[in-house]
Amino acid sequence: MACFIVPLTQAIATTVYRKHVEKKEQLEGEKSLSTSNFQLSTRLKSLELMLWGGSMMLLVDHLVNGELFAWNLREVLTIGVPMSVVVTAVWAIWCYAKEIKNSKLKIQN
Repeated sequence: MACFIVPLTQAIATTVYRKHVEKKEQLEGEKSLSTSNFQLSTRLKSLELMLWGGSMMLLVDHLVNGELFAWNLREVLTIGVPMSVVVTAVWAIWCYAKEIKNSKLKIQN
């Protein structure tokens, strides 16, 4: 089974991109990439943790059960890709809900 390969690859890419964004936010004084209290690097960190955690849990599960096959393309496409899409969609909805909550709190103050 190789369903963890897609979220693991996305976790690696997210980590690299987050580090790039953090450097850019520091260089630009956190003005161009952050509006109000929104910081992209902070939001990306939560996605990164979700992806790393899920990937590592799946990797350990497959190792313990002896189901580790590195290049099962069908499983990567039918399980790994939808898993990554769902995790990213949940993260995006969570970020959106958090921004709505923050904007409502600012309006009340």
